[in-house]
Amino acid sequence: MKTQTKSKKLNKAWLNNHVSDPYVQQAQKEGYRSRAAYKLKEIDEELKLIRPGQVVVDLGATPGAWSQYLRRRFAPMEAGRGGAAVGQLNGTIIALDLLEFEPIEGVQFIQGDFQDEAIYAQLEAALAGRPVDVVVSDMAPNMSGIASTDAARISNLVELAVDFAGQHLKPEGALVAKVFHGSGYNELVALFRERFKVVKAVKPKASRIRSSENFLVGIGLKNR
Repeated sequence: MKTQTKSKKLNKAWLNNHVSDPYVQQAQKEGYRSRAAYKLKEIDEELKLIRPGQVVVDLGATPGAWSQYLRRRFAPMEAGRGGAAVGQLNGTIIALDLLEFEPIEGVQFIQGDFQDEAIYAQLEAALAGRPVDVVVSDMAPNMSGIASTDAARISNLVELAVDFAGQHLKPEGALVAKVFHGSGYNELVALFRERFKVVKAVKPKASRIRSSENFLVGIGLKNR
């Protein structure tokens, strides 16, 4: 009973913090599906990565807040309430996730595991040989609670995103990938420095303070 009571208190505290979170409130007001939109927005505003006319791949896209932000950037004159612009889209957005994705006008969605060769082939087919300007990855594994296992799973997803970027980005293109401080983090930073000319670690204000979440940004491929 004591454990259940403690759990209920923690859940209630989390819910209260979530509801009162200014980014949650702002997302609801502006029609974004989650507060995560503001993480990408902050990164983009700092580094000027997203521009109309680009080809962007959104990995780990569900529930779609990052794709919504991209959609707005590609049709700024049409942006309004609803979290995504409507009408003419100046650019290409291909989103991928293991989970279902509520459709966004103009966003091509592929459902499946990025680690699955058949799904990877679908993504390459959707690109139809076009080079990619920006890859954004909010992918994260289901956590087991075992630190070493979780670190390995996180690193694997980031490495896959880096490999995809290396094969499909334009020479001056960029990769934004979610990572976590802890075991394996320094190795991921080293991987980015090996593959990209410019590497930045960004902790957006919209990322919860207590979270070990961080974002690595690589700009400009080396050896291209």
